[in-house]
Amino acid sequence: MDVVIRNASLPDGRRHIDIGIDGGRIAAVGPALAARGAREIDAAGDLVTPPFVDAHFHMDATLSYGLPRVNQSGTLLEGIALWGELKPHLTQDALIERAMQYCDWAVARGLLAVRSHVDICDERLLAVEALLDVKRRVAPYLDLQLVAFPQDGVLRSPGALENLKRAVAMGVDVVGGIPHFERSMADGAESVRILCEFAAERGLMVDMHCDESDDPLSRHIETLAFHSQRLGMQGRVAGSHLTSMHSMDNYYVSKLLPLIREAGVAAIANPLINITLQGRHDSYPKRRGMTRVPELMAAGIDVAFGHDCVMDPWYSLGSGDMLEVAHMGLHVAQMTGQEAMHACFLAVTQTPARILGLDGYGLEPGCHADLVILDAGDTVEALRLRAARRLVMRRGRVVSEAPRAGARLNLPGRPVGVDFRLRPGAAHGVGLDVKNT
Repeated sequence: MDVVIRNASLPDGRRHIDIGIDGGRIAAVGPALAARGAREIDAAGDLVTPPFVDAHFHMDATLSYGLPRVNQSGTLLEGIALWGELKPHLTQDALIERAMQYCDWAVARGLLAVRSHVDICDERLLAVEALLDVKRRVAPYLDLQLVAFPQDGVLRSPGALENLKRAVAMGVDVVGGIPHFERSMADGAESVRILCEFAAERGLMVDMHCDESDDPLSRHIETLAFHSQRLGMQGRVAGSHLTSMHSMDNYYVSKLLPLIREAGVAAIANPLINITLQGRHDSYPKRRGMTRVPELMAAGIDVAFGHDCVMDPWYSLGSGDMLEVAHMGLHVAQMTGQEAMHACFLAVTQTPARILGLDGYGLEPGCHADLVILDAGDTVEALRLRAARRLVMRRGRVVSEAPRAGARLNLPGRPVGVDFRLRPGAAHGVGLDVKNT
């Protein structure tokens, strides 16, 4: 085989597993494979996982922090106003340069698939053209899925619906929306109908910013679920943010959750951003701002976590680390049970891969040889440490490597180093045991 990874731990709990790779795909998975590899990699018991997947991002705005000015209040509305100020000054070259830099960060973090919303309310569709170019450039090492996103409202913004149709004709993959930002609740509901029918006619997926509000009466997710079921779009629709659910009446939610499940609509929460931007009008008690993640999961609804923003008008932090996203998500959702923490790991790997419809994702024979070796023994430890990505592989080719995390100590009578992992003995080395034959 081209490559054999030895002594891996897998996310499902299996240990001492070998993974054989040939022709860019996983050929065999099991203990003590007899086959030899032209390259042999010793995972040394560390966690080998399929790559991270970001189900919700804004790559057209990423790394634009400070342009044309900094969001002084850190609020959602100032961020939207800032983006409006920045749009007239955008250039294709600058958009492409920032997006390509972010994709470099993503690969180093083991993040090999991103669904990015791209604003189509600029008549020039400058960002659409730029990100379609980026999509082509990064295709050998990263799956970039684009959503036609009417940031200013598809009905509220003149020409937005036609711009959205133009963006789809240019090659954008998914239909987006923002019903809670329309002029009225009625317009919001109408925008959901129009956009879902447009997507259904063309066989496209839908991913709408939905109810990103503290208002418990913002209930566009109900409309989205209704039209998804009416149009037979089960499994092709996602509602992103859904933050109004944190304030909804419990009786109403008891009706809403089965409707979402029956409609086959997925939910995408954005823990870092939701808890930062929501609840801003509260003094105390202050709402957490994130949707009801454990309740959605318990109802059988696919729930993924997205990064949403990195160093842009809405969020001045971030580095493309989906383990940081999941780490925050499990804390704010109070999901600290063992199974719950594992579910949060799946919310940045397996579940968003299913929502995006990624082909050949996983660690089974026949899947693409896309994987990450983490400096951790299991999914919970990976979350605790936000583990270093020892190795990132795309189609059987190593695209990024990094040393283990650790520190050298100079303490009398104590070990020479620590690696922050709970196990006896001295700290391990910092390199991969790689042999070429």
